[in-house]
Amino acid sequence: MSFRAIELVKPFVGILPEVASPTRRVPFREKVLYTAVALFVFLVCSQLPLYGIYSTAGSDPFYWQRVIMASNRGTCMELGIGPIVTSGLIMQLLSGSKLMDFDPSVQEDRELFEHTNKFVGFLITIGQATAYVLSGMYGPVSEMGVLRAVLIVCQLFASTVVVCLLDDLLSKGYGFGSGTSLFIATNICETIVWKAFSPQTINRGRGAEFEGAIVSLFQLTLTRKDKVKAIKEAFYRGNLPNCLNLLATVAVFMIVIYFQGFRIDLPIKSKVMRGYTGNYPIKLFYTSNMPIILQSALVSNVYFLSQLLYKRYGGNFLVRLFGRWEESQFGGHKVPVGGLAYYISAPTDLSDVFENPLHALFYMTFMLTACALFSKTWIEISGTSSRDVAKQLKQQQYFIQGHRESSLRRELDRYIPTAAAFGGLCIGFLTAFADFMGAIGSGTGILLAVTTIYDYFEKYERERVESGGGLF
Repeated sequence: MSFRAIELVKPFVGILPEVASPTRRVPFREKVLYTAVALFVFLVCSQLPLYGIYSTAGSDPFYWQRVIMASNRGTCMELGIGPIVTSGLIMQLLSGSKLMDFDPSVQEDRELFEHTNKFVGFLITIGQATAYVLSGMYGPVSEMGVLRAVLIVCQLFASTVVVCLLDDLLSKGYGFGSGTSLFIATNICETIVWKAFSPQTINRGRGAEFEGAIVSLFQLTLTRKDKVKAIKEAFYRGNLPNCLNLLATVAVFMIVIYFQGFRIDLPIKSKVMRGYTGNYPIKLFYTSNMPIILQSALVSNVYFLSQLLYKRYGGNFLVRLFGRWEESQFGGHKVPVGGLAYYISAPTDLSDVFENPLHALFYMTFMLTACALFSKTWIEISGTSSRDVAKQLKQQQYFIQGHRESSLRRELDRYIPTAAAFGGLCIGFLTAFADFMGAIGSGTGILLAVTTIYDYFEKYERERVESGGGLF
């Protein structure tokens, strides 16, 4: 038998932290409780400061990935879900390129793949945590001392273990859906609400201004004599959330919810239960928000490497080609101004699109291509390809009405790969559209939030129907 890379993880399977699968069907109310507890633990960790850090002042090098990776600077959730998502991205790329040999139809291989994914995530956590400490993010290592530096790395590692266990808890049936999606959606919704109603004041040289778009609208209309000019400023002010951004956010929410309803229902019939008929739905967003999560992980890691290299070797031609960075005028973070990192970053608003059409075109092409490819590859790894679905339906003694049993996979091949690729393209287009319109929380963030909330709504409806409509 040939050697397979995933078998290297076998000796570590016994020590990897894991939540056991439930031995009974978890009632709906218990699922709600587990989900609420998991979210509460995550939010507490997001506010719990790291012990032993000297300072978190200065430019935030990871500003771009904070919202998408559900991380919070200087807290136990400094890394957020980044290592878990990055691990999934690496494993997907290795599997999709056939560099890692595993058969998703074999139960043992699927379990070993999941353990490998988790193990790689922990290795990435240790590597990232060490890099953060050595880069001086929390103060000079020479002043902190080795013991304090190691303690910070241990805290970040323990936090990732907690996030991994919470994700396990939800995804294995104790709660609803995926922990990573829930944490991202919560973080993004919190950001949108804060940007709309933040009472924090910021001085940009024209006196104190409220950060929140709605609060600023009331402040400007009540304090300015020229009401038309005040409303115009509230809708179009730059470098701070404005009402136009908020309206764009609401519009994108509505558009994504509308597209969520697009699906094809394949009529299926049971060979065992005579007379039973049903539908197998294939949604436009067949892979849900996975393509955008993986695309975000890819971009975040490109930003991280680009900033790291530019800080140390900014004069090198290849490094500058990879990305050039400058300090933002507002916000205390670095922004890409050239190279690959700039072209895969979203335009700031619609005016930026018209000023730099090449940048906008490259970004749109990148988003469409990346999301479509990730979506197509994901169905092969996640066990939702036409081959896997055909196998599941055959095991459950189902067949498509009006077609022979032998043609089941051929019929599914007509829909599933197309839905995966075209759905990925639509997600990429909607993300870029939201970014062009300057939506709050970024197009990526909004897509993740809406798809996650919609998935939770569908799960709630499914549970309600199965429980006889007796749920609140």
